[in-house]
Amino acid sequence: MQEQVFTVALSKIIKDFKLEEVYTPNRDILIETVDVNRPGLQIVGFFDYFDPKRLQIMGMVEHTYLEGLTNEEKSQKLNDFFGRGIPAVIVTRGIEPSVEFMESAKKYEVNLLRTQLSTSSFMSALIAFLNVELAPRITRHGVLVEVYGEGVLILGESGVGKSETAVELMKRGHRLVADDAVEIKRVSSKALVGSAPEVIRHFIEMRGIGIVDVKKIFGIGAVKDTEKIDLVIQLEIWQKDKQYDRLGLTDTYTNILGIDVPCLTIPVRPGRNLAVIFEIAAMNNRQRRMGYNAAEALNNRLMGMMNEEN
Repeated sequence: MQEQVFTVALSKIIKDFKLEEVYTPNRDILIETVDVNRPGLQIVGFFDYFDPKRLQIMGMVEHTYLEGLTNEEKSQKLNDFFGRGIPAVIVTRGIEPSVEFMESAKKYEVNLLRTQLSTSSFMSALIAFLNVELAPRITRHGVLVEVYGEGVLILGESGVGKSETAVELMKRGHRLVADDAVEIKRVSSKALVGSAPEVIRHFIEMRGIGIVDVKKIFGIGAVKDTEKIDLVIQLEIWQKDKQYDRLGLTDTYTNILGIDVPCLTIPVRPGRNLAVIFEIAAMNNRQRRMGYNAAEALNNRLMGMMNEEN
C-alpha cells in the first residue's frame, strides 16, 4: 500500500513565518517534503542528488560567493539553479537580491521570499514546522484530554463513557483536546501529537443532551488545541470472568504509527469514579517516565523482607 503524501501550501509558510514576498507568482504551490536545502554546491554547478522539491534557503555565504562573480557568470549560475523547477527560494538576514537574482526568479517564475532571521535559526524553525505539517497521521475514534500535563487518549466502544469522563475531568480543572475524532500525527520518531478536526474543535457530544460547546460553558482554560499523547486508556464494560491487572508489574503498550505508547485497560461498572482513576493513572505514568515504578518498589520491598526471613 502506497504511503499517503501530505502537503502544506507555501502561503501558509509565508503567513506563519511572516515572510516578505519579494516575488510570488505562485504562492499557493504545495510543499511535500520536510527537507530543506542550502544550495551552496548547486550554485557552483554540482547538481548530483539534487532534490528540486525542497525549499531552497540562501544566506550570507551564498550571497557573498555570487557577489564575487562577474554579471555574466552570476546570471549563468543563477539561471542554471532557478531552471531546475524549485518551488521557492528564501533569502535570510534581510539580504537584498541582486538584479541578476531577480531576473532569474522572474524568468523561471520561482517564488522569492525574504526573512530577517539568521540562516541557522530560520532553517531549524522551518524544519520543525514542516515536521508537524507533513507528519504521517491517522484519525482514531476516541477522546483526548490533558490531565496534570499528561496527554491521555481515551478509547473504547460507543456509549462506554468516554465523553462523560472527559466532562468530569474538565470540572476538576483538566483540559479537553478532542472528542469523538482524534487526529494523531507522528511528529518525530518518539512523539505523537493529537488534535481535533477544525470543524468539531472544542465541542463534545453527550448522549441525551446533544452537542456542548466546552469553551463557552467551562471557559478557555478547559480546552487545548494540541497535546502530546503520553498514555492510552482503553475503557471497557466490566467482564466478570476477565482477569484485570492489579499490580502493574507488566508494562503494556499499544502501537500507533510505529510508536509504542503505554496502555491501560480500565473496566467500567456503576460506582467507579473514572475521573479519579484517570488522575491517578496520569500521575503514575509520569512517575514511571521519571524512573519510579511503584509496583516494582513494592515487589523489591517484599523480596527484601523474604530474604531477611530466610
